[in-house]
Amino acid sequence: MTWSSPFARHYGSSGTAVVLMHGGPGAPGYLEPVANELAQHHRVLEVWQRRSGGIAPLTVSRHVNDLAEILQREWPDEQPALLGHSWGAMLGLAFATEYPTRASSLILVGCGTFDETSREELHRRRRVRTNGAVRRQLERIEAEVLDPDERLALVGGLFRECDSVELIKEDLPFGPCDARGLDESWADLMKLQYDGTYPAAFSVIDMPVRMLHGAQDPHPGGKIRDYLRTALPQLEYHEIDRCGHYPWLEKHAREEFYEVARRWLG
Repeated sequence: MTWSSPFARHYGSSGTAVVLMHGGPGAPGYLEPVANELAQHHRVLEVWQRRSGGIAPLTVSRHVNDLAEILQREWPDEQPALLGHSWGAMLGLAFATEYPTRASSLILVGCGTFDETSREELHRRRRVRTNGAVRRQLERIEAEVLDPDERLALVGGLFRECDSVELIKEDLPFGPCDARGLDESWADLMKLQYDGTYPAAFSVIDMPVRMLHGAQDPHPGGKIRDYLRTALPQLEYHEIDRCGHYPWLEKHAREEFYEVARRWLG
């Protein structure tokens, strides 16, 4: 499957409206199990973000405006909750900053980092968890896999294991990865952090904002929470024990993840 423009897939037929935003950037499709589970009680829109390849590089603003256009087309009269994972959580904050009345609430699952101290801790934790066998696999992928999108998918699979506690073994419905899209989008996000735009701009958000984070996620939840609270004093935080970066895939965390998400979604 290939695409360039963003699009969305619908799940469920009743209940409150929820928009799911994947991480990466450039790693769509893997939130399908979350969409199917939430669709038992909610109407769900799973967004696949724009791929790279246009005249201009991808930016946070481009992704934000894409999401606004999707909501206007698919749910023009709705004020949905936004649930984003990793980069998708960061995108949700950026969207709510530019369109503060377009959503009802934000749920940030495994939210990414907004400062150098948190990123240094993320890298430190990953170094500790990356054993010799994983390092050799990473070196082999780098040396032998020439296609950058395929390389991103393989490296992502390795880190999914390292970033987790005890994964439920199931095939994830990943779409084609977009390595160039990751590089372009992340570079723009870093620029917005370094020039002081984020997280200060998030102070305009007055809707409920909630973090749902694994205690063993290498992304340091407590540090990310505290830094975000400088702009979002209303931020609620729930941490799940024996849980890494993908709580809905964790043997010991899956049930608690969905219980908390459903409660927050109403």
